[in-house]
Amino acid sequence: MRGQPLKFILTMKINNMYVIDDDKIYHFLFKNLLKQNKIDVNATFFPNGLEAIEHIKKIEDKDNLPELILLDVNMPIMNGWQFLEEYNKLRGVLPKPCTIYMISSSNNDVDINKAKEFGDVLKDYFLKPICKEDLDKIFVVS
Repeated sequence: MRGQPLKFILTMKINNMYVIDDDKIYHFLFKNLLKQNKIDVNATFFPNGLEAIEHIKKIEDKDNLPELILLDVNMPIMNGWQFLEEYNKLRGVLPKPCTIYMISSSNNDVDINKAKEFGDVLKDYFLKPICKEDLDKIFVVS
């Protein structure tokens, strides 16, 4: 149509993603959600932030670093906030940027406001359960 702006929808290409969450049921449901929505991505799951940070530090082929991290707030050993603090220390030496979303069952204003403090590294905060509309916001740029 003449005179109307075109809207382009770009799919963000994600080869590797990390899901950092201690809830095994969430892992199962999230894998199914990816499959149902035909999102082909290499997803690696970690039960806490410490295991994810250690894995990032040990990766020899930095091309295998994730383009996307979905991060829970409340986890044992190292929670989401502690992970973000440690990740911030590594950012300067990592060869490529990573988009991080916090995915949590916490709708506590303290957590939501704290997420804003990490605005330079944390893209957005989603409440569980994550749905197709949330996936669209994460994987599609309009």
